[in-house]
Amino acid sequence: MAKPLHPFLPELQHDDVARLDFVKSLRRFLSTRVLPGNAKVYEQRVIPRFRATHGREPATRDEIRAEMVREPYYQLWSALQRRSQEMLWEAAIEPIQRELPELIKKANAAVNRPDRRGSLRLNPDLPLPAYNTEMDIHIQPGGYHHEWANDDIAAGAIYEIGVGMYMPDAWGAEGDYLGQLAVANFRRAWPDRKPRRILDMGCTIGSSTTAWARAFPEAEVHGIDVGAPVLRYAHVRSEALGVPIHFSQQNAEATEFEPGSFDLVVSQILIHETSLRAMPRIFAESRRLLAPGGLMIHMDIPRGANPFKQFMHDWESYNNNEGFARFMTGLDLEAVAVEGGWQKDELSVERVIPNYDKSQMAYGDEYPYTVLIGNR
Repeated sequence: MAKPLHPFLPELQHDDVARLDFVKSLRRFLSTRVLPGNAKVYEQRVIPRFRATHGREPATRDEIRAEMVREPYYQLWSALQRRSQEMLWEAAIEPIQRELPELIKKANAAVNRPDRRGSLRLNPDLPLPAYNTEMDIHIQPGGYHHEWANDDIAAGAIYEIGVGMYMPDAWGAEGDYLGQLAVANFRRAWPDRKPRRILDMGCTIGSSTTAWARAFPEAEVHGIDVGAPVLRYAHVRSEALGVPIHFSQQNAEATEFEPGSFDLVVSQILIHETSLRAMPRIFAESRRLLAPGGLMIHMDIPRGANPFKQFMHDWESYNNNEGFARFMTGLDLEAVAVEGGWQKDELSVERVIPNYDKSQMAYGDEYPYTVLIGNR
């Protein structure tokens, strides 16, 4: 059967592979064949009905939602999409649950190897933010923080397998596509910069962190997250891949690093999983941590270019435990960063369009990423 990427993923048996392949095929089918029908329903049924009642077309995503949730076609797609997400985690958990004691044993042995180049520092007393604990993000059972056993790494392993099915094959063999995209954008904009110390906020299993560490092998690279099991997994994973990274359990709103510790602070799709209260604090902390001339780069997901696409993106908030994401629609990130202590002339916002094939495009659009840049 298929060999795992590294020793801290389970050996997949025939039935495991069959389940994973089925879920990937189902999600691709829903994305390419079923999802586009929602736009037709909106154009052919909802707009005429709304116009007949109100004398105009729907103007907001909330008006569209009130109409679309009544449509059987949307109800069918939504139910199938939700079920496919549940099946995604079920398929990932099955082999991990079977091998978890052995995986933890391997991870503990790796943590104690004298030749490890990175590091791991956990803080069991760290208060976990409510936006991380009140709901299991992406309905991953237990979220990124719950521990099912002593020295648990299950959350990280589940996440890594699940990401490969969430947008089937979009993230690449090592799940580092977003990091690669961010690195490519950085090199395009600042071709001569060679950061010496890099901090990746909200790193989860360190896949994007690994992309930065590989791009700048002379740099000292740190990754922080609030979840202990994903950090344990990130540490042994990066060591197995031969990439030295220093992981620590910290909240991006207020870290333990000294002021001016980094010349590059980044995140990849962290912000939409926080809160309106946390965002200015994260931007303020990013600024505090930057040395003079340093850069803050937070890349996140926009919420659609028009009210219909915004409504479609909101599906994740209502059905996939991305509770805060819908509140980012139309949010002025520069204004939030100014609230966090940045000057307006230090900030800019860009859009980066990934080169997914059509089967990976979510909600029927080009899915550009929003990049908030702060130049210290």
